[in-house]
Order: sequence, then C-alpha cells, then structure tokens
Amino acid sequence: MKFCSNCGSKVSLQVPAGDDRERHVCAECETIHYQNPRIIAGCLPTYEDKVLLCKRAIEPRYGLWTLPAGFMENGESTEQGALRESWEEARAEIHLHGLYTLFSLPHINQVYMLFRGELANLNFAPGIESLEVDLFTEDQVPWDQLAFPVMHKTLRYYFADRPRQAFPIRSETIARSKPPIG
Repeated sequence: MKFCSNCGSKVSLQVPAGDDRERHVCAECETIHYQNPRIIAGCLPTYEDKVLLCKRAIEPRYGLWTLPAGFMENGESTEQGALRESWEEARAEIHLHGLYTLFSLPHINQVYMLFRGELANLNFAPGIESLEVDLFTEDQVPWDQLAFPVMHKTLRYYFADRPRQAFPIRSETIARSKPPIG
C-alpha cells in the first residue's frame, strides 16, 4: 500500500500506539489501514459415494481440478459463500451439513472454510469459472491434477472418514512448502 484510501496521502509502515505490529499509517489523516487474511468459503459436494469436482477455467491453476470455493463477499455468511461458490462454479444446488475443514495459510494470508454438502439434484453444469464439472469416486479422483493442497487434504480426510460416517471438523495450518535442496 502506498497511498491512503481515505485522503490520498502517502502511507508508511509503523507500529501504531497500543499495537504490536507494523501497519500502513497515513501521515496526513492518521488513518490506520489494517490488512487482514482473506476467507475462502467452499463446499465438498457429495452424491452417494462420489464427490463433485470442478476443472478450473481461471488462473491460478487453470485446467486443474478443485472443489467449488472462492473468496467470500462482504455481507454474506461463510455458509452463504459456500453455497454461492457452488452455484457459480458448478451450477450445483447443495444441502450443507456443516463445517468440515478449516485451514490457515499464513504465508498467503488466507483461511479456507470448507463445508460438507449433499447435492440436492444432479442438475449441475460448468459455471463461468469452470471448464467442466463431474462426479468422482475415490479411485476416479484425478489426485495428481488437483489444484490446491487444501482440496487434496479435504478429499483425503473425507474418504478416510466416510466409511465410519463420522466427519469431525479438521483444523490445521498449512505452512509454505520449502523448495527441495540440491
């Protein structure tokens, strides 16, 4: 951030009084600009023993598979965001069954909240952000073509939990992967 969105003056990084970290602060109007993590809301849509995946028509990770998910919009709940993303990406109507995975990715300032859901019907189709959508059993999932580690972990948890029909909330931090040595 270089300029204040309140008055247009230059901002600088400094630790405001009573704070413990650097923030962008306007020298002119003294507005403190907080930058916080972005929340990604999504869904693990299921039908019988299958999961619904979307092949991405946008970057990042164009052409790879993912669960329907995206950045929340202002004024919506996480559940509403998950349902909206499922509709936008897969034209899927979902009955949500609660929060399933919660991932913190501090290295990119994101938090993923994925809900388990059941397809209300089989009238799904690619939305504007998807090249195709389809249902996959565990052995059909294109594991080496999944777009994001969060989706890979969520699917692995789901297929491990499914035989017991017990779906605890999974919460973890995913750290930046280190490049290989040598």
